[in-house]
Amino acid sequence: MADKAFKACAWGAGLLILVALAAVTLFLVLRALPAFTGDPAARASALDSLSGGRAHGFLSYVGPLLFGTVLIAGLALLVAFPISTGIALFITHYAPRRLSSALSAVIDLLAAIPSVIYGLWGALVLVPAITGFWAWVARWLGWIPIFAGPAAAPARSVATVALVLAVMIIPIISSVARDIFAQAPRLQQEAALALGATKWETIRLAVLPFGRAGLISASMLGLGRALGETMAVLMILSPGLTYSVRLLRASTNQTIAANIAAQFPEANSMGVSTLIASGLVLFAITFLVNYLARRITRKGGAR
Repeated sequence: MADKAFKACAWGAGLLILVALAAVTLFLVLRALPAFTGDPAARASALDSLSGGRAHGFLSYVGPLLFGTVLIAGLALLVAFPISTGIALFITHYAPRRLSSALSAVIDLLAAIPSVIYGLWGALVLVPAITGFWAWVARWLGWIPIFAGPAAAPARSVATVALVLAVMIIPIISSVARDIFAQAPRLQQEAALALGATKWETIRLAVLPFGRAGLISASMLGLGRALGETMAVLMILSPGLTYSVRLLRASTNQTIAANIAAQFPEANSMGVSTLIASGLVLFAITFLVNYLARRITRKGGAR
């Protein structure tokens, strides 16, 4: 009897997440339909209001937002991944036991800090502090397109937001990577050391291959957090609606999540449907990223 009850509870828990996913998808699709099938004049008016007259179709509206979302999240992951991997390796293979325990506690604490706190820190501390540095980068490295000036002053730019998001997702990736590296087979590491391998060679040959799939999963978890981040971006970034890779300029890019939060309070019914439609695009992109991560993880595990 107890076995049947536990089995029923397990099935119910497994089905619950599928029902929740289906419910969210159905809600987004139904509420987004008017943005595609509603009155053309109302749709055009909503897009004109939401974009300030810069978009004349849904694709021309959501395209730059999707580009900005992927650009900022990708930059954040590019910065966070090597740092997070280094932190996890230091905690599991280099730090003394007491320091390792303290660092693990700090990492777990940082992962639990609300995003609005990171947004406040970015807006009030990092933006004033880094404005001069970005100006220096634009002056001396401006010949590289992504660093072309003039640098925004204050530095409410894509580069600054990407740094804040990187700081935000470093604890998430580090925490998962730490747990994975701690499970690396001890016998393989001892065998490598016995054969004369250095500490780094042991990590490269025995630890990193073992944790490859887990590192990908940790990275996708951090990327998902960055893709959907709202408050930190809203509080720091000077928004724009262009396909620009000028990371140091203001008013070039915006993310879907921050745009929804900024536009929702003043949007009419058709505007809300348009915003939900853009949210549906973000939902699909996040789902696709996680699906690809699962495929890559399975291939890595099969090897």
